[in-house]
Amino acid sequence: MPAFKINFFLQSVSVSLRHRKKLKSVLTQLINQEKKSFFSGEINVVFCNDDYLLGLNTQFLKHDTLTDIITFDYSDGNNLMGDIFISVERVRDNANTFSQSSSKELYRVIIHGFLHLCGYKDKAKEAKRIMTHKEDFYLEDLEKLINQSNEKNN
Repeated sequence: MPAFKINFFLQSVSVSLRHRKKLKSVLTQLINQEKKSFFSGEINVVFCNDDYLLGLNTQFLKHDTLTDIITFDYSDGNNLMGDIFISVERVRDNANTFSQSSSKELYRVIIHGFLHLCGYKDKAKEAKRIMTHKEDFYLEDLEKLINQSNEKNN
């Protein structure tokens, strides 16, 4: 089985990321199912604020707009490498906009970043539809794992 290291970091924010082991399990499953050619890798997920992510967006992508996520892919051959930056403020606002819990929206955005690392795009309408379907699939897998764990604890 491929070995992937998934790290979570905070950059001037506070965030509660529950069910980390289950999330890492689903993210590893995602990589194995979506990109079978990767045998190892390290992915860093950095939670930050709007200002920090706007700075990255302006500096590296030349976009002067707020966004919820930026994914940098450094993959080389069979080694999956990348940094995923997520604005906690954008995630919270999006959760309110879409009537979702903040934790569910955070999981969705993390999955979204991993799908980008596996080669999925979301600029064209059909590509966005496919990516959203994949997000829903892996989010459902995560929710099943969490619910199974909750049932065992009751």
